[in-house]
Amino acid sequence: MRLARRTLLGGFAALPLAARAQPLDYRIEPVAVGEGMWIVRGADAPIERANGGAIANLAILAGDDAAILIDCGPSLRYGRALDAVVAKLTGRPVGHVFITHLHPDHGFAAGAFPKAEVAGTSELRRTLESTAAGYSDGMYRLLGDWMRGTEPVLPAASVTAGERVVAGRRLAFSPMAGHSPADLVVTDLTTGTVIAGDLVFHDRAPSTPDADLAMWRKALGTLAAMPHKGLLPGHGPFDPGGQVSIVQTLDWIDWLEASLRASVASGLDMVAAGAVAIPARFVGLKAARYELQRSVSHFYPRLEAEIFPRADAS
Repeated sequence: MRLARRTLLGGFAALPLAARAQPLDYRIEPVAVGEGMWIVRGADAPIERANGGAIANLAILAGDDAAILIDCGPSLRYGRALDAVVAKLTGRPVGHVFITHLHPDHGFAAGAFPKAEVAGTSELRRTLESTAAGYSDGMYRLLGDWMRGTEPVLPAASVTAGERVVAGRRLAFSPMAGHSPADLVVTDLTTGTVIAGDLVFHDRAPSTPDADLAMWRKALGTLAAMPHKGLLPGHGPFDPGGQVSIVQTLDWIDWLEASLRASVASGLDMVAAGAVAIPARFVGLKAARYELQRSVSHFYPRLEAEIFPRADAS
C-alpha cells in the first residue's frame, strides 16, 4: 500500500509528545570564503530526522541588487530559514536559485523563493519531471513533519554552458553528468571558487543512486583541468586548494567499481559485498560503510547481468 503524505504526517502527529518534543529548527551558519561569498555546510551524515535532511552544502553570493543561491536545501522549512539568514547577511532578497542536480537535499527548498528565478539545465528539468514525485514521497517518509508543505519546483529557466552576469556578478556555468544524468558546476569568477555539487565529495563517501561511473570520471577530469582556486563539494568540507577533493572522489569511485566487480566475480551475495573491507586510506571518510552498502544495491544486479549473462544469451 502506498501511503499518502498527509497519512504519514497524521501518524507522526499521533506520536507521544515526548517523541516529537524537539523543535524542528534548522541551524544555518554561513561561513565566508571570499568576497561576497559564503558557504553553508550540511551534516556529514545520511538523511535522517535528526538533521532534517540538511546534509548538502550550498553557496550564497551577494549580487548588486539580489542574492544568489547555488542549491538551497531539502525542504520548505529549510528554505524559509535560509531566506531569513540571507536577508540578514547580504541585505538583499534572494533573486536567483541555481540547482546543481536532481537530488532533493540540494533543491527541494526552491518553493521558499517564489519571487526568485529558479534555474537549472534543461536536462535537469526533464529528469525532475519523471523523478521528483518519487523523491518527494521518499523524503516525507524519511523526515515526516520536517517536509510539511514542501513540493518540488521545476526550474523555470534553463542554464547553458558559458559565462553569464547574474545580479552584477560574473558566473561560469558548466553542465556535466556522472553523479546524475544532469549535473551543473558553477564557478564564481570573482573568487575563483568552483561550486561542484555532488560531482565532488570531500572526506565523505560519494553517493551513487543515479551515477554513471564512466561519465563521472570524465567530469572529474574536466573539473581538475579547469582553472580555479577553492572548491565547494556537494558534501564535506570546503577544499581551499580545489584538487584534493577531486582526487579523493575519483579514488573512491575507482575502488568502488573494482570492489563490486570482484565481489560479483567471486560469487558474493549483496550482503557480503557490502561487508568487504574498506581500504585504510578511506578511514576518514564519513558514511563510508553506509554508502558502500547503498552502492551495492544500485549496481549489483546490473553487474551480475553483465558478468554472468544468461546461458542462452549467446
